[in-house]
Amino acid sequence: MSGIYFCVHVQGRYSGLATDGRASPLKWAAFESMQRSQPGRGFTVPCRESTCPSMHAGASGITQTANPYTDATPIRWFHMLHVKEPLLQPVAPVLVVDLDGTLIKIDLLVETTLVLLKRNPLSLPLLAVWLARGKAHLKEQIARRVDIDAASLPYNGEFLTFLRREHATGRKIWLATASHRKLADQVAAHLGIFERVLATESGRNLSGKAKLDALMCDLGPRGFDYAGNALADLRIWPQARRALLVRPDRGVEAAAAGRFTVERVFSREKTPWSSYLRAIRPHQWVKNLLLFVPLLLGHRATELALLLDCAIAFLAFCMTASSAYVLNDLLDLTADRQHPRKRHRPFASGDLAPSTGFWLVPSLLLAAGALTVLLPRAFGVVLVIYLAGTLAYSFKLKDHAMLDVVTLAGLYTLRIIAGTVTISAALTFWLLAFSVFMFLSLALVKRYSELRVMQREGKQEARGRGYQVGDLTILSSAGIASGYLAALVLALYVNSPEVLRLYRTPEAIWLLCCLLLYWISRMWMITHRGDMHDDPIVFALTDGPSLVIGALAGAIVIGAAL
Repeated sequence: MSGIYFCVHVQGRYSGLATDGRASPLKWAAFESMQRSQPGRGFTVPCRESTCPSMHAGASGITQTANPYTDATPIRWFHMLHVKEPLLQPVAPVLVVDLDGTLIKIDLLVETTLVLLKRNPLSLPLLAVWLARGKAHLKEQIARRVDIDAASLPYNGEFLTFLRREHATGRKIWLATASHRKLADQVAAHLGIFERVLATESGRNLSGKAKLDALMCDLGPRGFDYAGNALADLRIWPQARRALLVRPDRGVEAAAAGRFTVERVFSREKTPWSSYLRAIRPHQWVKNLLLFVPLLLGHRATELALLLDCAIAFLAFCMTASSAYVLNDLLDLTADRQHPRKRHRPFASGDLAPSTGFWLVPSLLLAAGALTVLLPRAFGVVLVIYLAGTLAYSFKLKDHAMLDVVTLAGLYTLRIIAGTVTISAALTFWLLAFSVFMFLSLALVKRYSELRVMQREGKQEARGRGYQVGDLTILSSAGIASGYLAALVLALYVNSPEVLRLYRTPEAIWLLCCLLLYWISRMWMITHRGDMHDDPIVFALTDGPSLVIGALAGAIVIGAAL
């Protein structure tokens, strides 16, 4: 295919310049008049400074014309080639790909900030200081302190498949992102499909106009296709040959219509309500039924006013617990993506953006606060202590072996205490002791089951938990002993004056000890075999024998009271 082409040498480096605008590296304005007078075909003729004149002069079908273009200082010399015969086949322009929200479903700045805050909550004031020096400085400081696992990031599967297919055809693909270069390089190294990476570094935040300037300098107008998703990309798409919209943000697709050529749209799936429900984990609310235990054990379930107060307290605890679950998922994204089941959670999988959690947490807490106003002040104090405990657990305590399970047992017991103060009853030693031992055993079941999964996958530790596979023996020993201690407390309670006062036939309560010993032993046997769900409470609700045992226990208590 014939046409006029230019070979330009800039600062000692060869740069093939095609006159349709696909050139590198810089000094575009110096060639504008030549482009208008000699429109080209979009090919690049390869040459080298030392051999270019003689090579082209002797090549068949090529004539060389010197060009006295000496006023552009960086240019050492410039000549034109008139190609009369086909030399090269046309190639697709460089495909430039954005990272955050396009290649991956998340924003790395948000995610690495959460990782930093979990590691050191006291770094929160530093974020404001770093941001005051510019967004590029903020990203650099965070990148110095945080690493990512590129293999576990939630990629946009359909778009990544498209990129791999383009790369297989030999097309050049660049990664251009506002994320810091350290993070972008890790993603590029993992995927292995990018020829070049442009990213934030050296005080320059590569976003919006800065990204456009970099692409124009390296590729020129219409010299690339661009794949993005955000409103900020509307500045770049008009200068691209074609636009690819990948999971476009709200308003982007409408704004793009008619303004530039859109080659393809990778649509964003509509977030189902089930993702929001899974995020707040309503199935976990069953744990908050513990608030009704003091009411039932005190034989006051027929008092409607107290029953209503317990129902309000139950809802307040559900809202508070759900806010803690969301916050915990936001702070535990990296570890959750390593887990075979937790990686499917809405935030870990990218189905919900972390920004959703930022408004969901305060909304749930606000609802809980509104309900707390209707209850005794002591309940509000217990609820605040529970919230503080969950925050401490999410930020730090869950990373420390054994301390995490003791904390979980304490949080379960706080539900019993909250139910007690709701009905203005007195706390009993028996109930508190039974709760601590029982819930410690269940917390250890949870940790043991997680380690068993890690063991089956050939891993030696549970990331972000402080446990190793070698700890399985000690965890099972401690868990079984704690469960049996709960049965012992129950046996001692049968002989207490409280039982004689509340039950007509207290001897029947002894049957509860037998049921509890069987249930604890069976739960740990199932756990040891690797058949336990991550949460033993959820498992018990779907386990037939556990439901039968629960029904029998209820019948025994009612029968002993009659």
